[in-house]
Amino acid sequence: MSDRYKCILLVGAPGAGKGTQGKIVGSIPGFYHLACGDVFRSLDLTSPLGKKFMEYSSRGELVPDELTVEMWQQNMHAQTVLSLYKPAQDLLLLDGIPRTVAQAKALEKYLDVLLVLHLICPNEDEMVRRMRRRALKENRIDDADEKVIRRRFEVYRRETAPILNYYPANIIKEVPATGSPAMVLMSVLDVVAPLQDHHFRNPLNP
Repeated sequence: MSDRYKCILLVGAPGAGKGTQGKIVGSIPGFYHLACGDVFRSLDLTSPLGKKFMEYSSRGELVPDELTVEMWQQNMHAQTVLSLYKPAQDLLLLDGIPRTVAQAKALEKYLDVLLVLHLICPNEDEMVRRMRRRALKENRIDDADEKVIRRRFEVYRRETAPILNYYPANIIKEVPATGSPAMVLMSVLDVVAPLQDHHFRNPLNP
């Protein structure tokens, strides 16, 4: 389908740096970063949708697939209508979606996945420390409780990690996430820059 969004998926356990790298790369012209977590956190928490989000997030659990895909669709439509995201020129960086194989299947009709960028960090304790530092800095209360953080790792291993077996092995690229953000960025750009160059030279028809 030629009308599917050309995209790169950012995948990794909690604390691996998906959001950090997504924001940095997304600031480069020709990339557009969309973090599903930010979409949810921007919800009015007194609304029915916001209450449903908090119900799951506060327990460290994933928001149900149907609700997640619905929110994503609405947000993508809004970004496109407002011309914040221009599919013909921009490569979409998706962070936080899909988080389950069911979501990956549901999104197939919308996404042309060019690359799955897997940020790997084998030291779980280091990732926990990262998340607690982020929680203090950004006032993200849901990340401050270590029990909730550990629960997120369990959920990641059970629900999200299997998507790495869903996509073809030849489009999955592993990048170590244990260095400084700048060093990790260098490795990320080595992988994504050639894709952007190809997209730039072969833009979609408006």
